[in-house]
Amino acid sequence: MTVHSATAARLHVDHDGNGEPLIRFEFGSASTDPRRVPCDHLAGPSTESWYAGEINERADTCGAAWAHGEHYACCALTVDEVDGDIEGAAANAYQRLLTCVRPSAHPYLIRIWNYFGAINQGDDDQERYRRFCVGRARAVDGLFNDPPPAATAIGTGTDVARVQLIALCARAPATALENPRQTPAWRYPRDYGPVPPGFSRGALLDSDTSEPRLLVSGTASIVGHVSQHVGDAAAQLRESLANLAALLDEGQRHSARRFEFANCETLRVYLREPDDIAMARAVIAGSGLPAERVLYLRGDVCRRELDVEVEGVFGGR
Repeated sequence: MTVHSATAARLHVDHDGNGEPLIRFEFGSASTDPRRVPCDHLAGPSTESWYAGEINERADTCGAAWAHGEHYACCALTVDEVDGDIEGAAANAYQRLLTCVRPSAHPYLIRIWNYFGAINQGDDDQERYRRFCVGRARAVDGLFNDPPPAATAIGTGTDVARVQLIALCARAPATALENPRQTPAWRYPRDYGPVPPGFSRGALLDSDTSEPRLLVSGTASIVGHVSQHVGDAAAQLRESLANLAALLDEGQRHSARRFEFANCETLRVYLREPDDIAMARAVIAGSGLPAERVLYLRGDVCRRELDVEVEGVFGGR
């Protein structure tokens, strides 16, 4: 029988905007703040606040921002591309990120968000997303891939040539999760680029406490490594939710805690086509997810044939 500590949650997510969060996500491309997600807000809560207890240090300088708490820290930064060199910008961004994080009191990368424009531009191995993956792979260290953190990569509607990283870091490593319905992204075959994407499907945090959290990576309509339901965004969203449910089951298997749709703290739904918002809200309404905790953003999925992606945070009970 598993015995859990009575320690309260070290991390939780809400949309109330009260208190001092470790990270407060706002949305839209009208700011150069490295913490602001450069995707237009379509519906749902307009902010997303990640709380991690008292904040000991906070700074914002030279295109980077960070905040440190006891157990968790946030680091956000932007790197401009030079002459459209997304590979070089990705390498530079990840080198800067590791330089900031590894010597710190929070050396473990738990969850990363990657945003940049024109993610699907270019053919075959010259696609910008594939070049981004090459740049990231050449910059990261062995610890990054053992195993890789949970992550999302989304294309933005902005024409600003810039790579933006937002990272949640921790004093202790998370438990990386993979989805039994999907090939691990870091094991994708050569068909998807010179190097596979560097992320795990999810991260399980604080399983020694009474309230663990499961952080879900960007999750799309992929079974094995093959895209499903091309041309049907509603079916893609339903498949993405099936993948989400399978990952929550994996979280239970690793923690002896139940992770359910009803205990969603936040869910982001990225839509390539804003006109799909009514469809997406209808699918979510029938899923058992709390509608008041779901926000909808305009964003391009890293696979050009797919139109929707989800990510989120779930509490364990």
